[in-house]
Amino acid sequence: MSDFFCSTLFDGTHLLQDVRFTVHDGYISTLTANAQAGNAEQLTGLVCPGYIDVQVNGGGGEQFNHNPTAACLAQMAKAHLAHGTTSLLPTVITDDIAIMQQAADAVAAAHRQQSGCFVGIHFEGPHLSSAKKGMHSARHLRAISPPEMALFTRKDLGQVMVTVAPEQVSTSQIAELVGQNVIVSVGHTNASFEQCNEAFSAGATGATHLFNAMSGLSSREPGVVGSALYNEHIYCGLIIDNAHVHPASATLAIRLKGPQHIMLITDAMAPAASDTDHFMYQGETVFKQNGTLNLADGTLAGSVLTMDEAVMNAHQLAGISREHALQMATATPATFLGLSNIGRLAPGYIGNFLTLDDTLKITGRWHNGQAA
Repeated sequence: MSDFFCSTLFDGTHLLQDVRFTVHDGYISTLTANAQAGNAEQLTGLVCPGYIDVQVNGGGGEQFNHNPTAACLAQMAKAHLAHGTTSLLPTVITDDIAIMQQAADAVAAAHRQQSGCFVGIHFEGPHLSSAKKGMHSARHLRAISPPEMALFTRKDLGQVMVTVAPEQVSTSQIAELVGQNVIVSVGHTNASFEQCNEAFSAGATGATHLFNAMSGLSSREPGVVGSALYNEHIYCGLIIDNAHVHPASATLAIRLKGPQHIMLITDAMAPAASDTDHFMYQGETVFKQNGTLNLADGTLAGSVLTMDEAVMNAHQLAGISREHALQMATATPATFLGLSNIGRLAPGYIGNFLTLDDTLKITGRWHNGQAA
């Protein structure tokens, strides 16, 4: 058992002072505010839950689509843990069914071994709009088939998240997925406001990388952006890297939705948390320049963002309070995923936590109660 004390702790939603907490067998067993330090190990700076990222395509030089194996997952986990991410959804970008199945098998094996920080899997596609495909391969875009439905509803993958375009799937298919405990999010879509509302009514609860690769908000057609903002219960992912979304747009979305329905995400690709400056993706070269990833024609191709940078950017670029920036990286994604053992610091939760300095830079990290 480990015994800790800190002057300030953010538990996922609130700041607490003079907190003493214990971790036993990887879980927080006690946590008391306004306590005395006693002989506990004293942690400096702000203590907060480990970060949760629901959209991670790669990192540390590895791309999950290219190498859907346990070794790839281990490298991704190591790379992102160094930047504070203690839980993530490995994300499979639009591809053929064989790659999707291999990725699922790798995640299932990680779950059986209780290894790493993988809490599920995110299938971003292939049921997307060709008009808003971004870097997704047009040749792999398709309608849902029985093999894909069977894949999405596997019970050995942890929490499954699927990004779809509402105009490419039926509301009955969305309802069927939701009925099997699959989280459905809308993205890479040119749907109308009404079409998106119908998807949300059918059970979709998320909007993948809000503002990017979706129909925008205008005076006469609110589009997917308008629908995601209009429907109060919808969770929206935001890539705050000063390239995907203007900081003012991010601030407006957070003011409207509140930190309880906005999630900071990275959409990280292989070069994230690595020195890689380019890589091949499905026959195209992706270039890293000035902190962004682009195809040769300038199309954004994911990001090199890490969660520590996302939190700092939310605070420093978008002007969001320190507490709200942290909430959007911890408690909010945990709630979205329906997970009640991560995202907060309280008895019964996994001992995933970080120490931060005054600039929100990470100074220490603990994963499953162990210093990492």
